[in-house]
Amino acid sequence: MIDVVNVRALTKTFGKVRALDGLDLTVRPGEVHGFLGPNGAGKSTTIRILLGLMRAGGGQVELFGADPWRRADRLHGRLAYVAGDVALWPGLTGGQCLDVIGTTYGAVDEKRREQLIERFELDPTKRIRDYSKGNRQKVALVAALSAEVELLVLDEPTSGLDPLMEQAFQQCVRERREAGVTVLLSSHILGEVEALADRVSIVRRGRTVTTGSLSDLRRHTRTAVHAVTGIEPDGLARADGVADCVSERLDGQVDTRFTIDADHLDATIGLLHAARIHTLTVTPPSLDALFLRNYGDTVEPADETLARAAQ
Repeated sequence: MIDVVNVRALTKTFGKVRALDGLDLTVRPGEVHGFLGPNGAGKSTTIRILLGLMRAGGGQVELFGADPWRRADRLHGRLAYVAGDVALWPGLTGGQCLDVIGTTYGAVDEKRREQLIERFELDPTKRIRDYSKGNRQKVALVAALSAEVELLVLDEPTSGLDPLMEQAFQQCVRERREAGVTVLLSSHILGEVEALADRVSIVRRGRTVTTGSLSDLRRHTRTAVHAVTGIEPDGLARADGVADCVSERLDGQVDTRFTIDADHLDATIGLLHAARIHTLTVTPPSLDALFLRNYGDTVEPADETLARAAQ
């Protein structure tokens, strides 16, 4: 099957600023693909190029096997897009905006739209000028999720939503994926991506620094282990893959904490078992840890400079 998104060595400059510097991105049919990076990493610029709103400077860009710059009119009927800061017509009601947006998507499932209005607790009779940012976001989400399209492009889609509505959004995305819809999800909420994504691409300064399934990426990040045993595990601190090993005796037991490479976890569990395990907690690396592994604790000033140049 042809990839829904196929980007290779994508470049884009704004004056002297190189916003995209050889970025690669592949989104497979039917998957939710997380697209991660701080402001200035190149996410929104990439999405604009995929939507045919901006011309690539160089490299290869294909959406459903076609050039989005040359075939935007044909491709737009196959996708729906939600931006992080939705601009709507202030004099129209929410329902009227849904009608207008729906005409740009082609087919709309009216029954699903009514269900989404209820699930997102949206009042479609109010005018947009009276909506909060979160309610404007709901209009865009309802319009996109009710459209009969093959691809959802979601760029910070839950901006302004409260936690309850974020949960409703996540369930809706899962339902669309089950229906065979592909989703490209750009979000700064790592927990949201972790809950939804089949695969993840992390970008920095216009380049993809890592991509793969969460399970694959976790194999390259350390797992935290906390064990309480009857005696001190023999040779644990010297075992292959073990780091940051600390043990202390508490109430006649031994409390041990360490981190371990995923490939060596089985062997260390054997050492713990020999020491008579009372309790054992194994915490796989979170998406936050994967992200920080590629970015460190801070975003460098150059990343913010790229963000301003791409506005």
